[in-house]
Amino acid sequence: MKLVSKVAATAAALALAGVTATACAPQTSGNSAQQDDKSGTLRVWLFQEVNNKPKEQVVDAAVAAFEKAHKGAEVEIEYIPVETRAQRIKAAFNDPKSAPDLIEYGNTDTAGYVKDGGLADVTAEFGAWDEAKDTDPTARQSVTVDGKVYGAPLFVGVRALYYRTDVFKDLGIAVPETQDELIATAKKIRKEKPDLYGLAVGGAYTYGAMPFIWANGGELAQEKGGSYESAIDSAAAQKGIKAYTSLFGDDNCPAAKCAAMGGNAVITAFAAGNAAMAIGGDFSHQAVEAGAVKGKYAVVPLPGLKAGEIAPAFAGGNNVGLLKSSSHRTLAVDLMKRLAGKESQGKLFDAMGFLPTYTDVRAEAARKQPFVEPFIKTLGAGAKFVPASPAWGRIDASLVLPTMFQEIVSGKKDVAAASGDAAEKMDAAFTDAG
Repeated sequence: MKLVSKVAATAAALALAGVTATACAPQTSGNSAQQDDKSGTLRVWLFQEVNNKPKEQVVDAAVAAFEKAHKGAEVEIEYIPVETRAQRIKAAFNDPKSAPDLIEYGNTDTAGYVKDGGLADVTAEFGAWDEAKDTDPTARQSVTVDGKVYGAPLFVGVRALYYRTDVFKDLGIAVPETQDELIATAKKIRKEKPDLYGLAVGGAYTYGAMPFIWANGGELAQEKGGSYESAIDSAAAQKGIKAYTSLFGDDNCPAAKCAAMGGNAVITAFAAGNAAMAIGGDFSHQAVEAGAVKGKYAVVPLPGLKAGEIAPAFAGGNNVGLLKSSSHRTLAVDLMKRLAGKESQGKLFDAMGFLPTYTDVRAEAARKQPFVEPFIKTLGAGAKFVPASPAWGRIDASLVLPTMFQEIVSGKKDVAAASGDAAEKMDAAFTDAG
């Protein structure tokens, strides 16, 4: 196996430009390979993690088994920065001769990459794969466009409620069981301990806001005539938006400080001991453990509207897919299965904390590491996904939803006006995407 590791320092503006370019770029569907070589070098692009060595060791083991099973085949792994994936992968779609055979990609990228004509349809191979039957439905949805499968889920990420056990004990308050109790508890903590945010929230934290919209019956968009139509300005969605934006203010998380915060800033505030609660992912666990609140926090599913309900959370994560231009389809499909198979996903959980996409492997992960239980319960309660449209990349990159939240919390617009404007922008993107 050959290993090529490249990590480039890229400005956020460049990353944003790359995502936007991908969303608006012309299709490149005429790049299907005409041959299926059973030997030679397979090139693979995987994402570079903050601490990549444990991931490399899991990948190396899968590749070694693959090369042992396929004499005459060799694998070249390159780790690429997540921030520049859009331009790198788009360029690969346009230049089949220098393109990799397999790529790791974010699950929100699926529809856009399919429209660009870069990903291969592996519906038949996925359907015949015995392990695939244990893939959870949300993860399966993340590789599916118009009923066809374009890769294999690699891991899933979901968010839940982190809270300070010491603060709750000191104030003699119970863990909130409903959304209204969550908001009231956050404001009570802020009143009693004004040096803390009750619940750290962020105007740029889209995935932290979505559970409020979904819990109230709202949707981001509705499928209509083979495309999508925004639903962010519906009455139900507006109710969820009002609930979330009510948390911005001096009585919880001052808008002047919190309006610009994203997910990383929210978790940083909690880990540093500046917040009593935060909505964070299973992938946030290491950062919190390394912070000032180590040993003084716990995690529960984010509550819904009624006691006992769990608010729907966004199901994030990554996939592994085969490019249409690969001249090693059979080999590449086998390598995809090894990289995203049960054995590798179990090892990736042990090494990186990535939640497996297989229900049985995830149950074993929970047995070994109790901290993942609330995240698994959240997934089991019915996590949700963004619209499976190539327009989502443009909507996300254009900061449509963060702009909406920030306009509301700054007082520039009310909920109806801000959500109406956001809906118009989303609809324009959906129309352009076709």
